[in-house]
Amino acid sequence: MARVKRGVAAHAKHKKVLKQAKGFYGRRKNTIRTAKAAVDRAKQYATRDRKVNKRNFRALWIQRINAAVREFGLTYGRFIDGLNKAGIEVDRKVLSDMAIHEPEAFGALVAAAKKALEYLKDSGTPNEFEGAVR
Repeated sequence: MARVKRGVAAHAKHKKVLKQAKGFYGRRKNTIRTAKAAVDRAKQYATRDRKVNKRNFRALWIQRINAAVREFGLTYGRFIDGLNKAGIEVDRKVLSDMAIHEPEAFGALVAAAKKALEYLKDSGTPNEFEGAVR
């Protein structure tokens, strides 16, 4: 039986890992053992941080919506409650974009949310509506 030489496959594997480690600092970019560990860890961080990135963007959108809505005398929570009561389903990414680029349309949404919050005038304490909508 013929002898199998495995150098080609091994070099291909090493080359693949070292290509992924390109740009790393020190031995992590050119020594296969440390490069392999560094690439594995980098992949773990990438997987985790894809979720974290989504979380961070949602927080950014909420901050932008809150800042824009306060100019109309509402808080973020009351605004979202008003939109839900009005039956308006718009996600936070679109709301944030509207607040920045289309203030008139965003103002119309705020007006709709305020109108939906008028039920607070009838129920609860007399100042509840004024506390919710300034």
